[in-house]
This record gives sequence, structure tokens and C-alpha cells, in this order.
Amino acid sequence: MKKSIYHILLFAFLFAWSCKQEVIDLQPVEVVPPEPDCPAGASKGSADFTKFVAIGNSYVAGFQAGALFDEGQANSLPKILSVKFQCVGGPATFNQPDINSANGYNLQLSIPGVITLGRLVLFDPDGPGARTPLPTPAGFPGSSVTCPSAVTTPALPSPYNTANIPTAFSGDKSKLNNFGVPLIYLGQALTPDTGNPTKPIYNPLYARFASSPGVSTIMGDALGAAGSFYLIWLGLDDVLLYAVSGADGSYPMTDISAFSAQYNGLIGTMLGTNTVFKGVVGNIPNFIDLPYFYTVPWNTITLDAATAATLTTNLANGYNAFLDGMALGGYITAAERDQRKLTYKAGNNPVLLTDEALTDLTPYMNANPATQPLIPYARARQANSTDLVPLAAGSVLGTCYGGSPSAVLGVSFPVADKYILTAAETTAILTRTATFNATISTAVSGSGGRLALADVNLAYHNFVLAKGMSANGVFISPSFAPPTGAFSEDGLHPNSRGYTFTANLFIDAINAKFGATIPPASLAGHSSTGLPVNP
Repeated sequence: MKKSIYHILLFAFLFAWSCKQEVIDLQPVEVVPPEPDCPAGASKGSADFTKFVAIGNSYVAGFQAGALFDEGQANSLPKILSVKFQCVGGPATFNQPDINSANGYNLQLSIPGVITLGRLVLFDPDGPGARTPLPTPAGFPGSSVTCPSAVTTPALPSPYNTANIPTAFSGDKSKLNNFGVPLIYLGQALTPDTGNPTKPIYNPLYARFASSPGVSTIMGDALGAAGSFYLIWLGLDDVLLYAVSGADGSYPMTDISAFSAQYNGLIGTMLGTNTVFKGVVGNIPNFIDLPYFYTVPWNTITLDAATAATLTTNLANGYNAFLDGMALGGYITAAERDQRKLTYKAGNNPVLLTDEALTDLTPYMNANPATQPLIPYARARQANSTDLVPLAAGSVLGTCYGGSPSAVLGVSFPVADKYILTAAETTAILTRTATFNATISTAVSGSGGRLALADVNLAYHNFVLAKGMSANGVFISPSFAPPTGAFSEDGLHPNSRGYTFTANLFIDAINAKFGATIPPASLAGHSSTGLPVNP
């Protein structure tokens, strides 16, 4: 999923809000009050928070804005929970494998040996000018492009001009409480290969704090911490990575039977090895409830009348006539012909895409020199309202294919299938998610009352349907737009305030299951996505 950083500036058009910028300095955008004192009568119920241990992936590690960095870790989901557990007997200390980097390391955008990049921040490259803010990685060195028009973007200013390759954790590994590791499948929590650099599933963010890299496992290390109460939230990446990569197969969804065996094995081993702990388990949110997948509309291409007329004459008319011939000859159905026909108009237009489910017309286009120029459109159609355009499409939409200003990706030249999720792909992912969540629910039900289930799936969905919620005098919305957005700049992970919202889902589940009265975390006590910075 690595993409050239020199395309990142094209995220600009993705923002769904209109920004009338004022000059913004690099100071914190808000003063965050401390968490309120513990209320009288707070109770642990039948749970024991003497030692709280967490195991999971990026949502547990404190990952946000595309990276693992100091502020994100300080506001990780289990860290927020640990503060509230202090009200019911939990210790004041919660040890995490500190990354010791203000801006962290962006695993997706960094190119080893070429450029090191960090967390995303909203960057407004021309201040109060016409350009809108865009998520830009720390360490971005600036860039210039000339096609389809000349655009120069300055480097990110201090303190966002650095990033750091993760180094080995230098603290006491035996005292860790948080075993969250970003970007891991469920199976990676169970195998020592996750910490072995010679293996394809190696994850450096685990190896840096593994008790014995290449020998130990994430689950084994978490069990070795001998917690009295566990947070277990695994399985998200088993569907989410497939969705994020546009269902192109580079990150496949986990097989249903494999997931069931792995999840039940993990829960059974944990319950059987540590026979006294209780805990809370999170299920998997539907990917369509994350702003990464709904921020960009399917008809995001805006054209003026002259451009629309040119595209109609130079592309649509010829392509549509060819489709008529293919349907007349019986090579495609009339329904597919109609699905594939291109139309351009002044105003909003659908994204032009490649759909691998369509009939490949390459042989027929290649047979005649007159139709050979149509070969790039052998599986082309325009998006419709059932298609999803992930944020990753922002790295290519509006750029020139092969340096040609007449081949603008998403407009006059189709974007690759991996940048679009079709209705069939969306259904497949949601179906797999529901199956995995049924496995999780069954495992919790069979835990002998030792595990509570936090239904994050339902809560996130309701949050999106309601378009936000208010608590502690703060309103949050299901977007990454400041100042109300509950998600970070990557559109996939919550920001600190969003993790607080999520922590309260787990607190509610714990209270309901174990008869506890743990107070909720305060939304006002944690910051949201920062306002844009200027050069």
C-alpha cells in the first residue's frame, strides 16, 4: 500500500468542509482540562483492576494520524481506561512501550532508505489563500508538480518537520501493560514470526518490545504480564486492511475457518492459562462507518461546461459507440453496455474507474488499430452511488497518467480497481465482518461470565447515523474535520477525543457485566484533531 509521497498533496480536494483560514500558529489549539476527580461510591463490582493488561492492534496501541507517536500513546484507549480504573482500585501506573518520538513513523508513506515520514497533520500550504488544508505527513520535504497544472507545496514547518524510524524499546519489558501492535492480523498475535525480521509477517513495532524477538508471541507476552483484568481487541485488520487496499488482494481478508480457530484458540488459551482474570472484549466496527470510506463522494469530479464538452467529443462518443458495437455483436449484454457508457456534464461527475468484474474488452479493442487507443478502457466505467471512493484515491485522482495532461486519472483515464470499492466488494467485507463478530460474541458467551463484550460495531454505526453526540459540554462528529471530528487525520483511527468516546463504550460494557460503577472518561479532557498549520 506504499504510495509515492509526492502525490500526497493531492489529498486537498478530499475535504468535505469549506475552510476560510485565519493565520494559525503551531501552539495547541485548545486547553484541555484534566479528568474530573473520582466520584464517591465508584465501585469495581466483581472485577479486579489490580493489574490491567491490554492486547490488540492499532486501536489499542494508540495509533492515530497514520503513525504511532508520543501524544497518541499518551491518549491510547487502554491508557484512558487505566486512568478511570484508578477510581476503583487500579494502580496509578500503566506502562506502555514508549515510542519516544513526537511525530512517529508512518509505515505506509515512508520509503526505507529514501524518506522517513511521520504522523499526518492538516497542512494549509498557502494560509488564507485558495488552497484547502490536506493531511500531510510530518517530515514532508515539499514538492512541485507540473501536470495537469503547476503546483508547488512547501515543506512542513517545525515542529512537524521530523520523523523517526522506531528504535528498540529501552524500558523494562517485564513491566509492560500495553501489548497493542499496529497493523497485525489476528494470527500475528499467535506466532513468533511476527517478531522475526526474516519472515514476511514481521512487524517491527512488535519486535521493538517483544520479550524475545522471533521466539515470543504477542499473546504470550500479554499472558506473561499476569493481569487481573484484560482488554482484548483483535481482528480489526483481518477485514480492514483488505478494505483499505481497495480489495485488490494485497491484504487479503482472513479465512472464516482460520479466524474462528485462531480467535477461539486465543481466548481459550488465555482463559485456561490465567484462570483468575476477567476482561472486556471489543468486536469489529463496520469499515463503512469510518470516514476513510465516506469522506470522498463517488461524483467528486467537478468540470466546467467546456471541459465536459471536450471529454464528450474526444472520449465518451467513441467509447460509447464501441460499446454499442460490442452489445450488438453479443460480446457484452445491453445491461453491461449501459453500465459502462460515459457521460460528462458541467458540475459534479462520477469518478472514472476500472472494474475488474466487467468483461475484458482488450482482445476486441486490440483487433483494430482504430480502437487500440481504447485499450486502457477495457474494463472502464464511471462510479455510481453504490461505489465507495477511499481516501487513498486522493493520491491519484486528478494526477496525470504517464505525464499526459489529456490522461487525468479519474477524469479522462480510469483509476485502478484498488482505488474503488464496488457494491459487491463492500457486501463481501461486511458479510465477513458480521461472521467474525459472531465468532467473537460466541467466544465471550462461552467464557463462563469472565468476559464482557463492548459492541463497538453497533456504537460506531449509531454514532454515524446520529451524525455526532454531545457529552461534557463537547460535541463530536464522525469525521476528521476540526474542531468536532472524533477521527484523526488518517480517517481510520480515532483521535484522542475519539479514543475517549471509544473507552466509554468499554466502560459501559464492564459496568453492565460486572456490576461496577466506573465513571466515564471526559470528552473535554482529551483533545481533538488540531486546526491546520501554515508554512
